[in-house]
Amino acid sequence: MKESPRLVAIVGPTASGKSALGVWLAERLNAEILACDSTQVYRGFDIGTAKPTESERRGVPHHLMDMVNPDEVFHAGEYRLRALDVLSDLARRRKLPILTVGTGLYLRALLQGLCPAPSRSEELRERLRRRAELRGPSYLRRILERLDPEAARRIGARDEPKMIRAIEVRLLSGRPISEFHREGQEPLEGYRAIKIGLMPPRAALYERIHRRTEAMVEAGWLEEVRQLIDSGVPAGAKPFQFIGYAGWREFIEGKIGKEEALERIRQATRRYAKRQITWFRKETGVCWLEGFGDDPVVAAAALAKAEMQGGG
Repeated sequence: MKESPRLVAIVGPTASGKSALGVWLAERLNAEILACDSTQVYRGFDIGTAKPTESERRGVPHHLMDMVNPDEVFHAGEYRLRALDVLSDLARRRKLPILTVGTGLYLRALLQGLCPAPSRSEELRERLRRRAELRGPSYLRRILERLDPEAARRIGARDEPKMIRAIEVRLLSGRPISEFHREGQEPLEGYRAIKIGLMPPRAALYERIHRRTEAMVEAGWLEEVRQLIDSGVPAGAKPFQFIGYAGWREFIEGKIGKEEALERIRQATRRYAKRQITWFRKETGVCWLEGFGDDPVVAAAALAKAEMQGGG
């Protein structure tokens, strides 16, 4: 019986060296890279989202970056559709797909599928947000308790995004979101997913985060933010919520000092790394490697794992 083709997914916290390891493996495995990151899909937001530069890519094709403009809405379901197209193309050309995963939800959407609930309605969401601002923090809770008591019991009272999504699904479909969850999902078929996790020592990871933040500034991060502002990207655009971008905008507008902006970025990035670690530790079937992706010993172990024909 013929084995299914491999798909390699590299997971781990920010600054752990996923991109470097992905390129190193791709050079040895006739592979191409699929970015699996909710920040790197936006055009123009490059340095702060750690998109690999042309020199860092070393000629290895990278997919699923720079797909949408800053004022567009992008979500996990759209990512899955685009990733499936890329996988089909790579299969036709007999290339191994390597995913560098910063956003665990995107990986889950690709491998496990998503529940078939209605698509987002930005108009409805904005209307709900405005009403919540006018009528107080308990407004969404009261609406959800009336429309979908089961979701209201499950969703935290302060989790506004999930409450809005549950209300949205109920209003658009006439059905509670729990019904969609129970209907199941459509998992990715035809691939053996090999998951490699990078887990550097925490102190070393934080040190690298700090050094990388400084390197991003030296590479022109502030200038990038200025150009984005000058080009007319509104402050409310989703990418301006990404780590660093809002802070640098405040600095440019004279609201905070440079050192305060830097410290906010360092702190926010450390917290983000913690959240990523918590998410990825719940991911099943990950082969964890202690260290950074650019460590030769770690890279060699990752190559051995990626070459395993059984998937294991």
